[in-house]
Amino acid sequence: MEVDEEQERVARDPPKIYRLDESVVNRIAAGEVIQRPVSAVKELVENSLDAGSSSINVTVKDGGLKLIQVSDNGHGIRYKDLPILCERHTTSKLSTFEDLQSIKSMGFRGEALASMTYVGHVTVTTITEGQLHGYRVSYKDGVMEHEPRACAAVKGTQIMVENLFYNMTARRKTLQNAADDYSKIIDLLSRFAIHHINVSFSCRKHGAGRADVHSVATDARLNAIRSVYGVSVAHNLLEVEASDDDLSSSVFQMSGLISNCNFVAKKTTMVLFINDRLVDWTALKRALEIVYSATLPKASKPFIYMSIIVPAEHVDVNVHPTKREVSLLNQEIIIEKIQSVVESKLRSSNEARTYDEQMAEPSPSAQNNLLKDSNLSQSPSGGSKPQKVPVNKMVRTDATDPAGRLHAYLQNKPVDHLGTDSSLTAVRSSIRQRRKPKETADLTSIQELIDEIDCNCHSGLLEVVRHCTYIGMADDVFALLQHDTHLYLANVVNLSKELMYQQVLRRFAHFNAIQLSDPAPLQELIMLALKEEDLETECSGDHDLKEKIAEMNTELLKQKTEMLQEYFGIEIDMNGNLSRLPVVLDQYAPDMDHVPEFVLCLGNDVDWEDEKNCFQAISAALGNFYAMHPPMLPNPSGDGLQFYEKKKLPWHPEDEGNPAGKIGDVTMETEIDHELLSEAETAWAQREWSIQHVLIPAMRLFLKPPTFMATNGTFVQVASLEKLYKIFERC
Repeated sequence: MEVDEEQERVARDPPKIYRLDESVVNRIAAGEVIQRPVSAVKELVENSLDAGSSSINVTVKDGGLKLIQVSDNGHGIRYKDLPILCERHTTSKLSTFEDLQSIKSMGFRGEALASMTYVGHVTVTTITEGQLHGYRVSYKDGVMEHEPRACAAVKGTQIMVENLFYNMTARRKTLQNAADDYSKIIDLLSRFAIHHINVSFSCRKHGAGRADVHSVATDARLNAIRSVYGVSVAHNLLEVEASDDDLSSSVFQMSGLISNCNFVAKKTTMVLFINDRLVDWTALKRALEIVYSATLPKASKPFIYMSIIVPAEHVDVNVHPTKREVSLLNQEIIIEKIQSVVESKLRSSNEARTYDEQMAEPSPSAQNNLLKDSNLSQSPSGGSKPQKVPVNKMVRTDATDPAGRLHAYLQNKPVDHLGTDSSLTAVRSSIRQRRKPKETADLTSIQELIDEIDCNCHSGLLEVVRHCTYIGMADDVFALLQHDTHLYLANVVNLSKELMYQQVLRRFAHFNAIQLSDPAPLQELIMLALKEEDLETECSGDHDLKEKIAEMNTELLKQKTEMLQEYFGIEIDMNGNLSRLPVVLDQYAPDMDHVPEFVLCLGNDVDWEDEKNCFQAISAALGNFYAMHPPMLPNPSGDGLQFYEKKKLPWHPEDEGNPAGKIGDVTMETEIDHELLSEAETAWAQREWSIQHVLIPAMRLFLKPPTFMATNGTFVQVASLEKLYKIFERC
């Protein structure tokens, strides 16, 4: 009985307090500071910036779980400081409590590197100015595993974190999606790149040949945004500034770039730096979203870059373990003033709203149909001795060398309208800088279609496509390409159709828009397409039946307008007029002669009941519409010139002159319709220009040729330069 009473008394007593083991404390702290791989990257990049680096390179493997490597060219770490480098609360950024009141550096707690050593294997390689060699040392649980070892090193510091969270099983299991973590790292580096424009950034996957983020030091922030986020974002930005120097209310300076009324996105992107520190400020973000929603209902998901400078003593940076958030003095007043300035800027820009698109020159042949007035606005090395290569092994690599193109051997009249070298450079730069959207709509069907493209890719053709060189057009459909020492005929219609189809799927729900100045009635477009079918089949159908088909398809598309606009950038107004089309490939606009056929295909060929089949059919229709078909007007070179001959008034035998032909006793004289001929020459020259400078570069970057292209005549190997050389040598 007494034993039971003793146990009951012990149960009622408060639990005893124990002092946690230091290793447990450090692991808990590490989990707060390094929450996921992107946290480690952020801390390391900020340390590199504090070191005065002008170049920072990041390499990642398996989303950062297996490897994070950050290299910079900063001032490095002194040899004497290496023993305590990764101990907790060791820092070069401050020494007294008073320094915390006006901290200006990125880091100051001395917890980041220490935390990484508790959850990963850290190796540091560094060299300081004046040293003959660098030092490499590994750390575990905050202490050196061995004495620093001399090694070869380049200027600066390289920190390598391997097997992150190897001793935290639960944390590691929650971070198995490497793609998701890598995209967060890409987003982080992109944000740093557009703010620190005097620093070069690069980020790539381990073993990858090219960087996913690559920015170079520049004087203009717009150039940085253009290279990182793409031309379409940079083209739709407005400069905004705000400031206040009233000591009684707030003291700050803000400069930034905000998206205008033409910018369309599925998600708000806000890049905010306060005193050069990348932070999140939820209150300001919500305030600006409210402004966009009220001012521009159709563009309520903006892109915002802002840099706010406040006195160091007015900001508390020590409010979050990862320094992701800060606290400002009089922050409500600052938000209100920034909100007011942004609202005023948006309202003034909205009054003169325009619609821009990125395109090459529009095809003049589009002027011959219903959309004649639908003008589009144009936005705008080792030291070894090189070995001599045998003649039969030589491969032409300079696509800009006229001696390597067919045009050098043809006596064609030069075309002046193709643009200057600067416009060509802009197109190539745009294609190189084009980035895939960071996130896609969360639809399984789209991912399945993209997976099918990846699985059905022909590896041999992919090698040809990635490294081919454009020679010239062999005829209206086939282009001559060179890969290694082999020549291929490639069907540009099939290639462009497949490329556009794949681009539609990859840009799903992330399209920029081509705005038609005069909306085109769907019903009239469908009637045109139906009449065109009759001409092709040489039969005349029931006119009333055509009108009924056109009316039914128009009503169907009007019902689907919300989905078409949200996912594919196709806008149809309430009156059944086509007003917007998507930009599938930057710097390229489709031939508007094919709009009727495209609209009819949307109405007739799409299975609207099955999601995957629906998206696939719409994407295929867009791919066919945007494909580089031959122009409607016949090719004026060769036999096609006959199309442009026209008859003059009758000529009688008694008249002077030489007859060109006779019809009975009446002779007809022929002459060339130079106006129509000039239009045709322009259209065909524009198409070839687009093939060489838009299609081929985009194909190298984006196209994954399906297996069937190896057997359906899309690619045909016509010659081997080695064999040809041997034949000529024998002759």
